Amino acid sequence: MEELDAVVVGAGPNGLAAALVLAGAGLSVQVFEGADEPGGGCRTADLTLEGFHHDVCSSAHPLALASPFFRELGLEGRGVRLLQPDVPFAHPLGGERAVAAFRGVEETANGLGGNDARAYRRTFEPLVASHEAIARAVLSSYRSIPPTPARVARFAALGVRSARTLARRFEAPEARALLAGVAAHAMRPLDRSVTGGVALLLGSLAHAVGWPVVEGGSSALVRAMLTALRAKDCDVVAGHRVRSLAELPPARATLLDVSPRQLVALAGDRLPDHYRRRLRAFRYGPGVCKVDWALDGPVPWSSPVCRAAGTLHLGGAFEEVAGAEADVAAGRHPVHPYVLTVQAGVVDPSRAPAGKHTLWTYCHVPAGSDRDMSAAIAAQIERFAPGFGDLVLARSVRTAREMERENPNYLGGSIDGGVQDLRQTFARPVLRWDPYLTPLPGVYLCSSSTPPGPGVHGRCGELAARSALRRVFGIRHRGGGPGNRGILHEATR
Repeated sequence: MEELDAVVVGAGPNGLAAALVLAGAGLSVQVFEGADEPGGGCRTADLTLEGFHHDVCSSAHPLALASPFFRELGLEGRGVRLLQPDVPFAHPLGGERAVAAFRGVEETANGLGGNDARAYRRTFEPLVASHEAIARAVLSSYRSIPPTPARVARFAALGVRSARTLARRFEAPEARALLAGVAAHAMRPLDRSVTGGVALLLGSLAHAVGWPVVEGGSSALVRAMLTALRAKDCDVVAGHRVRSLAELPPARATLLDVSPRQLVALAGDRLPDHYRRRLRAFRYGPGVCKVDWALDGPVPWSSPVCRAAGTLHLGGAFEEVAGAEADVAAGRHPVHPYVLTVQAGVVDPSRAPAGKHTLWTYCHVPAGSDRDMSAAIAAQIERFAPGFGDLVLARSVRTAREMERENPNYLGGSIDGGVQDLRQTFARPVLRWDPYLTPLPGVYLCSSSTPPGPGVHGRCGELAARSALRRVFGIRHRGGGPGNRGILHEATR
């Protein structure tokens, strides 16, 4: 068999991004995907009833808009429409009482009022003004000084703090709840470091770029990447699960969009003992129980602002959300879980038949849980939207254990590629100057278990591919600017 330049294992957004960068450099590339369809967690399927299109995992996409990789790829020019809800996210508190993040900082602050309005402006206005520099620093390998360090310094100083510490800036339950809802995306107790940084990053992106959904479903992002790869004669083989590196065709470089545990299984005794031990010590986060709903109409939220929101965080006041996340970290299933909800139908009627709606939900659970949390999730929705149960036509439930069976990257049902704490932000998956490079010649890790971590942004794949281009092929990125501009232009021309 003629040797390929590169082989990529895993066709999630990071694996496809790696293949795009490599193929754009003029290399011969082949991609293998174990599932029958490429995309990993960035897929859309009729999980409940025919004509109801549900996002399998990722749904709202602020990081896709903030990502240097996707900006360079040019999603709009490839037919991908990112639809912006009037309200990026909202947090109901009972009855008609709710708090919301609007596209503008000022409008959001005005909804808080008093001292909290001033505190919100002081916190978020500088971050929004510097959002491009912050996004480039956060979506990086963390191995170089940002081009504009002064713009990133404020975010870094605040971002290492816990959400509980940041919440002290606010007096009223509304502002504190708004912060809790977005901080809980970190999937960690809210008194832990870096949870504040997750809240600040995602909250500022709501104002800077929005929290869009993809028209027709998240699969459109993957289709655009596959079209770009086909234009470079890159072959993507789905339904081919690789169980050993020895099964792969000869190639100068191998990039793996897999978890550290899978890397150990694929490489076997080829890995040095010290590296294998460090990979086995890598920590994974809690799991999720995901429930998708087919509805006979829109969710009847008691609060009008919630009816316009694309994403909702359900869980009540700050202490309630914090208590639920602490339960999960302690290995308990919360009685009243924090529930993350996306209602794409507020801007995308194509997701369901006329007059019908889909609802995307999940809650956090202990890793490896096989408990069906749909009743607890439904109770939280009903708490803020009485009559919800009467609208349910069908539901699809996947426990944390089933999430892992469907996607082996989701160890224990963890969808974040590994715990997001200060240590595993910089030592992801192990502490090395080049975090993508493994001790095996020409073998690189490019999953969300490498920097910059979880999210649909493609940067783990892009940065790993850039490392392989430099080390294996002697190719540095061209075009005079960051983001591998020259290579991506070639890949998508």
